[in-house]
Amino acid sequence: MASTGGPDHEAGEETATPTRPGPTDISDPLIRHEARKAFVWIGMVALFALGVFLSQSLLVIFGGIVFAALIDGGARMIGRVLPIGRGWRVALVLLAAMLFMLWLGRFAGSQITQQAAELPNTIESQFHRGLAWLSRHGMEIRVRDVRSIAQEAMGGIGQVTAVLGGLLGGITTLFLILVLGIYIAMEPRLYRRGVGWMLPVDRRDHFETTAQVMGRALRRLLFGRVIGMTVEGLFTWFMLQLFGVPMAVLLGLITGLLAFLPNLGAPISGAIMVLVGFSVSAEMGVYTIFVYLLIHLIDGYLIVPYIARKTVDLPPALVLAAQLIMGVLFGLLGLALADPLVAMIKIWLEREAARNGGGEPAEDVGKLEKA
Repeated sequence: MASTGGPDHEAGEETATPTRPGPTDISDPLIRHEARKAFVWIGMVALFALGVFLSQSLLVIFGGIVFAALIDGGARMIGRVLPIGRGWRVALVLLAAMLFMLWLGRFAGSQITQQAAELPNTIESQFHRGLAWLSRHGMEIRVRDVRSIAQEAMGGIGQVTAVLGGLLGGITTLFLILVLGIYIAMEPRLYRRGVGWMLPVDRRDHFETTAQVMGRALRRLLFGRVIGMTVEGLFTWFMLQLFGVPMAVLLGLITGLLAFLPNLGAPISGAIMVLVGFSVSAEMGVYTIFVYLLIHLIDGYLIVPYIARKTVDLPPALVLAAQLIMGVLFGLLGLALADPLVAMIKIWLEREAARNGGGEPAEDVGKLEKA
């Protein structure tokens, strides 16, 4: 009888084995709940570590999004005049940008190149004159000490930011940003729907509206920056050319390009302008100071308030802190993208706070309907 009951007994054991508690089963509900919370925190830490590891690549992707917003803004402006397809409008924007670069290189390239070759010598000579003036007034500053401090500062930053460009340098990074921007600008809804598809169903509508609000604010922010760069660059060139300041074209170009960096661009371009002015005469140096102050007034009381009123009002201290942090971590690219990144984060936090409060901001929805 023992032998006849053996197979049934073994079969019963096989069917009963999966129902027995395993080494990973937790019987206490409280411990099981706390374990799930611990795994969530571990996952968040791992996700944060992955974000830090991929931070350079993510910054390049964000640069592509910013460039795509710039193209999209131009395509929308053309669409108000020409009722053509989006692909043709994007092509017209890229063609206009290419023609402008060709014009700049053809008509002003030789002059700018010549002036750019003279600018370092002018700045260095003015630097030595400034040190000599300080020495005559009892302040002994050796050039070797200043150079060593500058080299240590730039070397410390360079060690952190050298990863961004990779082996092929910053040209590869710029090329990737341009390619990503063109692809995203051609079909922005495709990528927006793709990201929304990965979210829970109840959050997709909120994400879609938030993405549209961010896109609209980013387009207006960049449009304001382009207007500011154009106005400041042309005004600087005209005022300096009017008084006969050397390198007026180059100084206007530098002022226009650095106008993209709020808080930091104006002092740098102003310092270069003043050094060039004092290299000729004291009167010309005083005139360049006047031009710089006039540009600063135009930027501070006309351009910046216009941009803040049309987009996101960001505290200057917050923008400056973000620029310093992003500049140290990611170099020039991080410095240029700090302001748009802070604006997008602020919009996201405001909309999340409104959603947690029980509703969507009505003013944002109204703006989207008018856009």
